[in-house]
Amino acid sequence: MRLIVNIPAWNEEKTIATVIKKIPRHIEGISEVKVQVIDDGSTDKTVEVSRAAGADIIVSHPRNMGLGVGYKTAVESALSNGADIMMNIDADDQFPASDIPKFTELIVGNKADMVVASRFGIKSAKNMPWIKSFLNRLAAKIIGKFLSQPTDDLTCGFRAINRETMLRLNLNSRFTYTQETIIDAISKNLIVKWIPVEVTYFDDRKAKVTKSIVKFVYQSFVIIIRTIRDARPMVFFGVPGTVLITTALAIGIAFLGYYFSHFKVTPFRTWLSLAVILILVGIQLLIFALIADMIRSNRKLTEEQMYFLKKEKYKK
Repeated sequence: MRLIVNIPAWNEEKTIATVIKKIPRHIEGISEVKVQVIDDGSTDKTVEVSRAAGADIIVSHPRNMGLGVGYKTAVESALSNGADIMMNIDADDQFPASDIPKFTELIVGNKADMVVASRFGIKSAKNMPWIKSFLNRLAAKIIGKFLSQPTDDLTCGFRAINRETMLRLNLNSRFTYTQETIIDAISKNLIVKWIPVEVTYFDDRKAKVTKSIVKFVYQSFVIIIRTIRDARPMVFFGVPGTVLITTALAIGIAFLGYYFSHFKVTPFRTWLSLAVILILVGIQLLIFALIADMIRSNRKLTEEQMYFLKKEKYKK
């Protein structure tokens, strides 16, 4: 079984060699371990340092294209190089490479299709900004409720996926891949598990994605909304539509009760108008739910065809 440890890198010449050298090359249940670096348009010596440190595969983008595109490139390259498992680890040395066997153990034992590191379990991340911790926990709780499956850490890039997951996932975001891949995997009934890891945020560490917390929250929100819309359209549109129609009917019943008791319309004319608006909007949302569900069915057929095409293309 071949493991490819992927390292996304953008101007990481100072730390990437340390990360590469820490990656274990002998893991139980794994016959071969290779290190892959996806250079996302670095302008420093990231490529040269990676090669000197022992990277087996290096793929370079002509310019910086974003973390989401980089992950898509990583998956395609891993499949092309016969990977059974792809492990993703950051190039800034904040994640313990010694924990990699904990991830592969679950996949080799067929206990999970995707294993994600949790920074919020028994081993909380050290020096993590409180606002980032709060928003991550909140998003994970909301998404978990929506997907009817407990989720822990949505944005951690320290994760492993098996070959089936690599073939099944379809990535669309340029900004990042973290939330989208988890939601997509769960919606496709792949088994996603979280394991606690000890992560250290260095004082001088400069985030490459979260340069602005406001921008990060906005872009993450857009990605999550789009992914959930595609994964659970009947819930996404149907639940709000049902709530609006139910509210409108409740207002209508209350109005009729008052009308037949007093035979007056005037005091509640505004409420009656509101009920009409709510029921019209609710019906529209239900129609959107049906249309989106039909689109989802067609999308599932298309993705199934893509799955078999990729399976043939990357046949081992």
